[in-house]
Amino acid sequence: MKNKALIILALVGGAAQAQSNVTIYGIADAALVGESGGAAGHVNKETSGAASASRIGFRGVENLGNDLSAFFTLEAGVKIDTGEIDAAGTIFNRQALVGLKTAAGSVALGRQYTPYHTTLVGVADPFGTGYAGTSKNLFPDSGTNIRNSNAVTYASPNVGGFDVALDYSLGEQTMSSAGRQYGGAVGYTHGPLLVRLAYNAKNTDVVGTATTAAVNHDIGHNTLLAANYDLHFVKLYAAYEVDKGFNAHPLGNPNAYAVKATPSTDSGEVLLGLSAPLGNGTLMASVMHLNDKTKFNQDASSWGIGYLYALSKMTGLYAAYGHISNKNGAGYTVANNTETGTGNTGYNLGIRHAF
Repeated sequence: MKNKALIILALVGGAAQAQSNVTIYGIADAALVGESGGAAGHVNKETSGAASASRIGFRGVENLGNDLSAFFTLEAGVKIDTGEIDAAGTIFNRQALVGLKTAAGSVALGRQYTPYHTTLVGVADPFGTGYAGTSKNLFPDSGTNIRNSNAVTYASPNVGGFDVALDYSLGEQTMSSAGRQYGGAVGYTHGPLLVRLAYNAKNTDVVGTATTAAVNHDIGHNTLLAANYDLHFVKLYAAYEVDKGFNAHPLGNPNAYAVKATPSTDSGEVLLGLSAPLGNGTLMASVMHLNDKTKFNQDASSWGIGYLYALSKMTGLYAAYGHISNKNGAGYTVANNTETGTGNTGYNLGIRHAF
């Protein structure tokens, strides 16, 4: 696997030298992380990508004429603390796509982000789904809700302030519905206002074998309405989500507490947040509440605060803190961009460099 990774990186690196329209980019992020409140007790560690997942990527565009262009992205996740690929057995696990773009929009095939996740990152969450204050603490931003393989996507141009994104992922199993996922988003931008409505649906049926019967589940649905408004001296954020169905809201770390919680199949989440320039950096804060509408009534509330101090346009130091109050045995954990967390309290002290 290491030799294969080196060969591919060398080939893509050669392409970057041969063609000026290929860009190498990435993020190097590492932090000291502390967690408490779970069955593991006090946990102290060094983590890669607490604010933004560490990565190296290659993207390119070729102009084919007549308003037609081809594009690609190959993006690998890495662990700064160990130097390993962040998902065993993969190379370009974060993004791997190729597509065509015209005046009517772009179509891409491959492993890609879902419209649901990009709405959380770009519209709903002042933390951008990173740091200890991440929306991942109570919103189901994990697994295939973030990105899916075998996906076909469409992104429209902005027309009159409106844009549309569509996503369909083939399950590629003997039972065609198993593993299938689809979703989309509609956005509206007007001056300082940005509003986006996103939807995601996934099928988690299990295909039968010669020795085991097939398992059918209802489809898990996530519907997210998010908005932010930039007042320049402060940017305000708000989001509301409804989750229904099997695996609609899986727990980030189901074994975090001594008594295992039950994942909700009917819940709603609310987020209010802000970001503001402060000194030579940016202050971020949010409060969230999850209403579990099942018979278990496992509600949760959380808050988070963070500060990113800019050493330059590319490099920053950060500190963040998050806390969750779980009710009736709820099992939510303070996460960060790359880890699910081990308890209901956490902090990050780190450095982030983008290139």
